[in-house]
Amino acid sequence: MGSEMPAVSVIIVSYNTREMTLRCLRTVIADLAGIASDIWVVDNASQDGSADAIRSEFPDVHLIVNPDNAGFGAANNLAMLQAQGETFLLLNSDAFVHAGAVKALMDCAKRHPDAAVIGPRLVNSDGSLQVSCYRFPSPSRAWLENLWISSLFPNSRVFGDYRRWAHDSECVVDSVIGACMLVRREAFTETGGFDERYFMYQEETDWQRSLLEVGSNVVFTPTAVVTHLGGASGKAESERVNSHFFDSLDLYQRKHHGILGVISVRAAMVVGCFMRAAAWGVVSVVMPKRRNAASVKSRFHARLCLRQATHRAGSAKGIS
Repeated sequence: MGSEMPAVSVIIVSYNTREMTLRCLRTVIADLAGIASDIWVVDNASQDGSADAIRSEFPDVHLIVNPDNAGFGAANNLAMLQAQGETFLLLNSDAFVHAGAVKALMDCAKRHPDAAVIGPRLVNSDGSLQVSCYRFPSPSRAWLENLWISSLFPNSRVFGDYRRWAHDSECVVDSVIGACMLVRREAFTETGGFDERYFMYQEETDWQRSLLEVGSNVVFTPTAVVTHLGGASGKAESERVNSHFFDSLDLYQRKHHGILGVISVRAAMVVGCFMRAAAWGVVSVVMPKRRNAASVKSRFHARLCLRQATHRAGSAKGIS
């Protein structure tokens, strides 16, 4: 990190992930060698000593400590307003860049001047592929997925999605997940960043759709590799996190497809979850060796079916 104008500002949002945040900082700082950069951490009112640990080990990192958990999008917006980089590397605290990843993302941005967002190849802790590219959610896609049509035609441009794609080639995609995104400063200044009504989940998808609407696109590159553990901040609060996920999905559908879109997506999920609950119920009866696992899956889909049929749609941030 030098005194010149940063080519990239790394922004990490932390919430009760002290050790992972420290590891994330160590790996990204090592990979920034020779790149003009600054680093920002926004701590969302962690209770595990994250802020003190970051100050102690990384005194040059810009640390913002929120008095309350502001959510993922709002925390990133806060840092993007202050950071000086030509680009922003938005990095989850449980994401660890491999050697050369930051440069590879920046090189990809140079090859694709129309791209507002560049996403890397994500891998799990065991090195296996983590699917990170997705189609934009929509009522029609909800029906395709819940009726298994996407699974039957995974390579179709109309019916398929990216889930069976090997993520081994550079291409334009609908959206990448927010675990690691290189974002041009202009994307932030033109759109205002994340919609802060989302507390967590769907905010990066919503933003990438907004960028598409103003003429930008999103590019995935396999040349940059990042290990992403996934879900670290919410492991101790899985029920609340699941609630945020579906409330955010409701907000996304209402924003982009109206109330009829919300109703259609809910209906698709009710149908899909009912069929899955019934199918796993049959498995639990006819296959005794799989009874316990099948019963758990059957109950999960039954609960989700009930939730989607009865839960009142509201603001995702309002339930935080």
